[in-house]
Amino acid sequence: MGRIAQLWRTTTVRLTAMFILIFAVFSVLLLGLISYQSSIEIQRQQGDQIDREVTLLQRLDRSQGFRAVIIAVDRLARQPGPGIYYLSDPTGRMIVGNVDTLPLNVLQETGTYRFDYERPQPFGNDETPAEGTAVVRSVVLDSGLLLIVGRDVVERRGFTAIIVRGFLFGVAGILIFSLIAGGLTAVRVLRRIDSITATSNKIMSGNLSERIAVTRRNDEFDGLATSLNQMLDRIEQLLQGLKEVTDNVAHDLKTPLTRLRNQAEAALREGTSPEARREALETTIAESDKLIRTFNALLMIARVEAGAPSGAFTDVDVSAVVDDVAELYAPVAEEAGMVLDTAVEAGVRLRANRELIGQALVNLVENALKYFEKGEGEGRITLGVRRSGERVLIEVADNGPGIPAEDRHRVVERFVRLEKSRTEPGSGLGLSLVAAVARLHKGAFRIEDNAPGVRAVIDLPAG
Repeated sequence: MGRIAQLWRTTTVRLTAMFILIFAVFSVLLLGLISYQSSIEIQRQQGDQIDREVTLLQRLDRSQGFRAVIIAVDRLARQPGPGIYYLSDPTGRMIVGNVDTLPLNVLQETGTYRFDYERPQPFGNDETPAEGTAVVRSVVLDSGLLLIVGRDVVERRGFTAIIVRGFLFGVAGILIFSLIAGGLTAVRVLRRIDSITATSNKIMSGNLSERIAVTRRNDEFDGLATSLNQMLDRIEQLLQGLKEVTDNVAHDLKTPLTRLRNQAEAALREGTSPEARREALETTIAESDKLIRTFNALLMIARVEAGAPSGAFTDVDVSAVVDDVAELYAPVAEEAGMVLDTAVEAGVRLRANRELIGQALVNLVENALKYFEKGEGEGRITLGVRRSGERVLIEVADNGPGIPAEDRHRVVERFVRLEKSRTEPGSGLGLSLVAAVARLHKGAFRIEDNAPGVRAVIDLPAG
């Protein structure tokens, strides 16, 4: 009973039951309409047949006389079938026919009548006379004879009964098969839902690697399972990223906090000169500023990934943004012994956040400046923006030491710093912010080989 109650609670079974109810109501209404129309049509055809025979016998009476009519009516009366024939003299006494008695009003006045009757069995059979209900038309011929022609309506009723019986069996069959189909469908749906529920329970118990099974039917459940699996992949990535961020924050902030404590402790020691104390305080302020910048970068990345950047999306002239950044950092590059070039396609516009696009470019340029190794020839940085089909590519290329191919996917993660960059100041959050800005604008960030150096590309949709 519990399984049946569970089946009844499913939307599939309820929709199937509603469909069956609607189908049954409309089937009964359709059955009644068809039966009524069939009865009317049979009645009309019988009336037309009666009228045709009466007209033919009237013509025969006028052209060949009453003897020919008597012979014709006698021949028709002897044929098996639903036909009712009665020919009498003006007084109502039967001359020929296949019915024994008729109601008095039928014999007295001409017209169309309906009545119950008896007629003898054909071929002189002594069995009980046949009974039935007839629809007849009576007319007086030119010869003075009374002609009555009709049809038995039992055949019409039998035909209607066959129609009703056939539809009833059809409706019953469809109801049964619909119930079976609804039950099988509900069981199948419950099986898929139970699978999703079981997987969800495993995930909630802590097994984040579990995924919902996807079949080859490519139905709506597979579409739902695919979407849920993608969501679970994203959640697992976020949780893994949160764990890595927590570990990296604990690791990277431990050293500056330790230095802060040591500096403060050294400044409080007895015998420390005012100059040493001042230097300790200045060092403490510098370390605090680094920590603040790290946390500001983390907050910026969090806001970007949450889809809530500071400032609304507007129509931005990306070409102008690139030119502004190039103009700002050209003196800095020159001071560092590098050349900053531009390859800007004019008039490139996007629906974007100008502040974040600018910040991403600044991070890429500062990275190129930071990791250029003097003495390795002339350093060169190229800032560019161009259209490529339905995409807009913002590029920052340099001829520096480059990044190994196996590490290019790692450097966009938070707090990740390669071994050769450990000696440089920084928190390992610059490229993470660039990747987050690209994702916010429905684009992607990738690092390519510039042979030598690297080419950082922010790939955004032109729309």
